[in-house]
Amino acid sequence: MPDATPGLPAFESAPAAYAGERVAVSLTVNGRAYQRAVEPRLLLSDFIRHELRLTGTHVGCEHGVCGACTILVDGEPVRSCLMLAVQADGSAIQTVEGLAPSSDALHPLQEAFWNAHGLQCGFCTPGILMTVTALLRDTPAPTDEEIRAGLSGNLCRCTGYQNIVRAVKQAAGQLAGESAP
Repeated sequence: MPDATPGLPAFESAPAAYAGERVAVSLTVNGRAYQRAVEPRLLLSDFIRHELRLTGTHVGCEHGVCGACTILVDGEPVRSCLMLAVQADGSAIQTVEGLAPSSDALHPLQEAFWNAHGLQCGFCTPGILMTVTALLRDTPAPTDEEIRAGLSGNLCRCTGYQNIVRAVKQAAGQLAGESAP
C-alpha cells in the first residue's frame, strides 16, 4: 500500500481502484443516442474516435493546446482530449461529422473552406470548423479581428490563416443569406 501524506488522499492508489471498472455513459452524438460502458479514465476524444468510430475529430497535442480535437458539448466548444467520456454523460455532442446536412451536401462553412482554400492539409480543420460553428452562432457577422480572436485557440501549422479568415467571412455571409426570411 502506498504511503499517504496525512490530510491528502492516497493518490497512487486511485488508478488501481478503478482498474477494470466500467461506468455506463449515455449521450447523444450528432443527433444519435449512444450508451456504452467505459473505463472512467477514457478520454472523450478516444471515446468518439475508437468507441463510436467517428474519426473526424483529430487528436494533435493531447494537451488542449492545438484545438484539433475541438467538438461542441451542449453547444459549447470543448477540447475533447481534456474531457473524460464519463464527464459527457447526458450531454449532446456535435462533431465535424454532424455539420453537413446530408452525406452528399456540405455545410456552408465546409463549402466556404473548400472555396476559399482554407483547408490546407486538413488535420486541424475539423477542430477549426467546430470552433467557428460556435463563433458564427454567437457572432453572425464577425470582423477579421473577431475571427482571429475566435481562432486563437486553434493552431494550424500549414497556413497564415488568411484563407481561413476569408472562408469564415464567406460562410457568415452565406449563413446570413440563408437565414433571411
